[in-house]
Amino acid sequence: MGRVLSIVSQKGGVGKTTTAVNLSAAFARRGLKTLLIDADPQGAVRYGVGLRPGHPTVGFDDYLRGERSLRDVILPTALPWLRVILAGSVSDSSDHTAFQQRIGESNVLAELLAIARERCHVVVVDTPPGLGVITRRVLAASQHVLVPLQCEPLALQTTPQILRAIQELIAENSELTLEGILLTMHEAGSQATERVVHYVREHLPKHLVFEKPIPRTPATADAFAAGQPVVLKVPSDPAAQAYVNLAMLLAERFA
Repeated sequence: MGRVLSIVSQKGGVGKTTTAVNLSAAFARRGLKTLLIDADPQGAVRYGVGLRPGHPTVGFDDYLRGERSLRDVILPTALPWLRVILAGSVSDSSDHTAFQQRIGESNVLAELLAIARERCHVVVVDTPPGLGVITRRVLAASQHVLVPLQCEPLALQTTPQILRAIQELIAENSELTLEGILLTMHEAGSQATERVVHYVREHLPKHLVFEKPIPRTPATADAFAAGQPVVLKVPSDPAAQAYVNLAMLLAERFA
């Protein structure tokens, strides 16, 4: 039985989707059958996961509405062991209210994750910012959760909120484990960055913060712009290596 890893953050722009995409690719490179699901209606996964030009845009929303089969919405990528389910038609809309309601009022999401666990080693879910109904539904069916935290002072203000909420959800889902906080967009030599890192390591339990942060590198942004995970486009890049090492650590925990 596979494991569901949810990538969750209180605010956007912290590297959540980049983390979901690159961890998924790194798992697949290790030979783990991996499915990446985009449950964020903004649908950013489609821009960086390595889909072929002209790929279908159907996805989870279309499956949720009963307009497409599961076979229709599971798409191949450049990696043989990585498949992806995009957000789907909802990502073309400016109003995501109906999408949220459909998830909140049905068991389709939980059923999809249960099916995925039977077929895959790892299921990675990219969630919307915050802990609204979509993220809560995802976490209710997950075994693992990871929280990216951008190395900027503003990000510190939202961390206690999301940690409290996750602890509440762990009380409801005994299978759920907080794997840790991942420091992202780290800029070596930046005083602001180092102050954030110091604060986090001083005020949070040591086991809750991953030792190696993800550095901010030009190659990461360039790879996403080119529609590829950085772990594939520039494997030697420090950010790529950091994601590969993180995937190795998590795979060992999941075993």
